[in-house]
Amino acid sequence: MSSRSLYDELGGERAIEGMVEEFYDRVLADPGLHPFFVGVEMDKLRRMQREFFSAALGGPVRYTGVPLAYAHHGRGISREHFARFVGILLETLRAHGVGEEAALAIIGRLNTYTDEIVGGHGVTG
Repeated sequence: MSSRSLYDELGGERAIEGMVEEFYDRVLADPGLHPFFVGVEMDKLRRMQREFFSAALGGPVRYTGVPLAYAHHGRGISREHFARFVGILLETLRAHGVGEEAALAIIGRLNTYTDEIVGGHGVTG
């Protein structure tokens, strides 16, 4: 087993940036997910997603965004929406030549945030 992080194995900053760009192109083209992004400042969202993915994958980047539960609170995101979002991510990873083991490890890490995104944990304020 390699001691390199998933961030490094994927190709670092440049690779993450390319994947996030393609990923959001795919998400925005999905009629079931597109409505969640109407009026969203996409440049900022893409930057935050690059930070989040990089940090979650063991990269030298710190996520500076708001807590996920706060950012997604009240947006009506269901587990089905989240599964669709993750499915598009998996397609994007595969399109970028990410191996199955690494792709599943990435999805596994992101799935740990499901409750925060779909409202499984309460948010106050």
